[in-house]
Amino acid sequence: MSRSPSLPDTPSREIDPDLPDEERLEALHDHFLQLTAASEQLSEQLDAARDRRTRLKEQVDRTKRENEVLKSSSLYLATVEDHLGDEVIVKQHGNNQEVLTEIGPDFAEELEYGDRVAVNDSFGIQRILSAETDARAQTMEITEKPDVNYDDIGGIDDQVREVREAVEQPLAQPELFENVGIEPPAGVLLYGPPGTGKTMLAKAVATQTDATFIKMAGSELVRKFIGEGSRLVRDLFEMAREREPAVIFIDEIDAIAATRTESKTSGDAEVQRTMMQLLSEMDGFDERGDIRIIAATNRFDMLDDAILRPGRFDRLIEVPEPDGEGRQQIFEIHTRTMNVDDDVDFEVLAEQTVGFTGAEIESVTTEAGMFAIRDDRTTVGQSDFEAALEKIEAGDAEVVTSANYFFD
Repeated sequence: MSRSPSLPDTPSREIDPDLPDEERLEALHDHFLQLTAASEQLSEQLDAARDRRTRLKEQVDRTKRENEVLKSSSLYLATVEDHLGDEVIVKQHGNNQEVLTEIGPDFAEELEYGDRVAVNDSFGIQRILSAETDARAQTMEITEKPDVNYDDIGGIDDQVREVREAVEQPLAQPELFENVGIEPPAGVLLYGPPGTGKTMLAKAVATQTDATFIKMAGSELVRKFIGEGSRLVRDLFEMAREREPAVIFIDEIDAIAATRTESKTSGDAEVQRTMMQLLSEMDGFDERGDIRIIAATNRFDMLDDAILRPGRFDRLIEVPEPDGEGRQQIFEIHTRTMNVDDDVDFEVLAEQTVGFTGAEIESVTTEAGMFAIRDDRTTVGQSDFEAALEKIEAGDAEVVTSANYFFD
């Protein structure tokens, strides 16, 4: 235990009255300096004592709070199952025990059926909790818009137009559909080989719309425990309804929407339960509101017929490998920020890359730039692109895709 610092001695001085005025004045001046030094020392000690008192008070308050926590009993989660005037039936989470309990005056007017509450050991309601939402659902909301525009997508102009008509236009101009008297498409399914720009197209939608954008991968919905995947799907759509207008993007949807089989394993059964929940949310009894759905897959042949019928995905849009004109456009897009020599002929490069996807063409431009760096050059020439093509066709380089095609 620390001790308080000792107080300084109070200076005292007896002055001979017979001293000459000059000596008496000098003695008084010395005494004044001693008093000033003692006063400063006392002030410093007083400030230190006040700081120590503040720290001790904070420590006492913290100890009191910890003591209160230790003395208080834990609360249990329950859900209100029925409202019977001054009493309610609550079901405790975990053991599903149903108990009839009275409502305290603080919650008599607030409590409603389905509310999540905290109860004590006697099942007395202590507080009303907010609606339960899986924290993983919250993390799937895109808060920062991707830096991708429709101009960054090449070779799929028709697909871009169809996606904008089905997703962006109903959110931005709903009156067009009302005037014609039709419902906008419920959802859009993008399918095609990997690297053709399906996910990039979804990112452009996220950038261009003011709607809440929620992205998920199909594999994220496949969970270990029974009912967990379907609960996550339910929470995602509930979050979308709370934040509408909203766009939900499901990448690799084949992970949960593959053709159903007669398999009796618990894993397959759980995947099918998750798929049933997804189908229910897409066209259930509740109005979906201003919520648009985009899904993507490169295994269209694996999808179950139930998810492909109209009303769930009204537009099935194939995103194929780009043609010659599309490949040339993709080369021009990915070299916009590169120092390219005048001798580079993108039309010739497009003819030499038959069967290449947009991701593979991007890889060619990256490799060409690496050849220029290797030779200590700041510009990229036709020979660099030729060398990059030879390297990739020989299998010496893996296809390197940028964040333009995949969400971080």
